Amino acid sequence: MPVLLVVDDNRTVSHMVTRAFENENVEVISAQTAAEGVELVRGSKPDTVLLDIVLPNISGLEVFREIHAVDPKLPVIFITAGGSSDTAIEAMKLGAFDYLLKPLNLPKLKELVRSALDTRHRMQVPVGLAAGDLVAGGGDMFVGRSDSALEVYKAIGRVAPQDVTVLIRGESGTGKELVARAIYQHSGRSQGPFMAVNCAAIADSLLESELFGHEKGAFTGADSRRIGKFEQCSGGTIFLDEVGDTSPLLQSKMLRLLQQQQFERVGGNQTIQTDVRIIAATNRPLEEMVEEGTFRADLFYRLNVFTVHIPPLRERREDILLLIEYCLARFKNELGHPEIEGMAPEAVDLLQHYDWPGNVRELQSVVRKAILNSAGPVIVLKDLPTEVRGGHRPGGAAADSHEDSAESDLRPFIERRISSGTEELYAESLERMERYLITRVLEETEGNQSQAARTLGITRGSLRNKIRSLGIRINQVVLSDADE
Repeated sequence: MPVLLVVDDNRTVSHMVTRAFENENVEVISAQTAAEGVELVRGSKPDTVLLDIVLPNISGLEVFREIHAVDPKLPVIFITAGGSSDTAIEAMKLGAFDYLLKPLNLPKLKELVRSALDTRHRMQVPVGLAAGDLVAGGGDMFVGRSDSALEVYKAIGRVAPQDVTVLIRGESGTGKELVARAIYQHSGRSQGPFMAVNCAAIADSLLESELFGHEKGAFTGADSRRIGKFEQCSGGTIFLDEVGDTSPLLQSKMLRLLQQQQFERVGGNQTIQTDVRIIAATNRPLEEMVEEGTFRADLFYRLNVFTVHIPPLRERREDILLLIEYCLARFKNELGHPEIEGMAPEAVDLLQHYDWPGNVRELQSVVRKAILNSAGPVIVLKDLPTEVRGGHRPGGAAADSHEDSAESDLRPFIERRISSGTEELYAESLERMERYLITRVLEETEGNQSQAARTLGITRGSLRNKIRSLGIRINQVVLSDADE
């Protein structure tokens, strides 16, 4: 259970925070003095600290420096009265996680603490690269011993020590953040902060403020200055997931940041100098977006200094059994079923031949459900979710693109993905529909890509990029004169 340390000389604050988290699976411990708080950081090793910026006989900044010296990766959230917010902002420049104004807004407090605990997990929990025997409970794992998985391990080893920008490419659910964290943990910046931002999950207007910060009065609701992630993470690493979903304005600001390590907060004129390593990820065809003018070519070249390709699970089926074993060992105790010993051969066979549109994330969800459904020590076929049993493809081979996309009605697919617990339904549905559309047009043109591109209203280069990125296999190709 994660531990939250509250350092505040007002016992009422500690009691209020304790009550707020009593049903949140978070243990709250408290200290009334700075010395006691620092000692608890050393002895109890909390996962996040809530620190009053005004303590008896000592500056909050000084307390923060002592805490930071003990554990530089420990997220610290400052509690401040409105008049002392400048001190809190100064602390954030030194590496504090965030700050809250008094009186405390409990929903906002819970949101910040959850975010801080998540950040702590990303920085502290090791990412193993498991090609052999697995040990459950040793941290998060990128699991695989296939040739393609080994290529990912080698790429991580090559790029981690080099302080360059990295672009991770792969479908939703393949483990892009795990790879980013592995690069961070094996880099020279591993003692600095690591922060992850999902660019697709935040509205453009909010994302700019999240990354670059804003000045007081910059927009409606900007009641105080906010330090952005690029400033807060100086000396560390930022993971920008789904970078292909950013707006032209953000792309322009990110380009300058990559070139000069400089930026201005929203609504501000002061140039801020920072020092961050960017690891970006996308499941979108950036080359095609560059050609269409929806993604800046100069930013693409800056991001694409070193690329790590993560294959979809359907292309490394030899890793599925290893992943099943890892998930069983990891989740059975967590879900209260330590008696689980394994999975029946027919259930394993079905999972090895399933298409896995949600990749490893979907497999983890399926194994969790199977553990909960199991009535004995061995998981059998009936314990697997119905959406997986219904999606089984006989014959032991991956379905070709025609089989994958022939279902023009998306409703069954959407129902299966919702029940699997996906968090990428929008992207998955668009990808599936796009695969179906292009496959259908290529069938109509008997594989003539020039004619298909005209029908679709896109360039032939864009069509080729889509065919490659979507994994479409063309059974018959008829070249036109233009192709030749």
